[in-house]
Amino acid sequence: MSNSLGKALFCLILVICMLPANRLMGQRHFHTHNRGQVTFISEAPQETIHARSNRLKGVVDWEKGTFLFTIDIKSFTGFNTPVQREHFNENYMESDTYPVASFQGKFVEAISPDKSQTLTVRAKGKMKIHGVERQMIIPLELKIKKTEVVAKARFIIALEDFEIKIPRIVSEKLSPNILVLVSTSLTEMQ
Repeated sequence: MSNSLGKALFCLILVICMLPANRLMGQRHFHTHNRGQVTFISEAPQETIHARSNRLKGVVDWEKGTFLFTIDIKSFTGFNTPVQREHFNENYMESDTYPVASFQGKFVEAISPDKSQTLTVRAKGKMKIHGVERQMIIPLELKIKKTEVVAKARFIIALEDFEIKIPRIVSEKLSPNILVLVSTSLTEMQ
């Protein structure tokens, strides 16, 4: 082998070794790490409660069409009072026992992140809140760009589905059905 051919082969091997493994295998993974926002809204006859967290974490494998998202329950802020936040964590969500909520599953429709587009898809999977898992299908709006995907979702969580009990004394201040809004930007993993 000539010296110049040997150097070219060495450079090619070096470049291949430096490429991310997921690119070599044709897989593209996108993730978000504390860049997404989850907001929940309880609209009851006597009170409206808004709380939000910017601590959404998640990863999407486009080739397999799978995803996993998690949120730290104690990261929610914005309640009407500090006592409300305390009750949320201690009495309702029991966040010392159940510190994380998650949603894991697959997209119903096939999605290609290779072309810029805006589309609505369905995410089907297991939502786990308060230690209880439920199958859910959530519609998502995706805005796909070359190396970024912006995802938005809007759905309702019924507290009784996740064994979150509302004492009678606050039943007029806390809705049994909670509106959840999710907005996040996923970037390609390098």
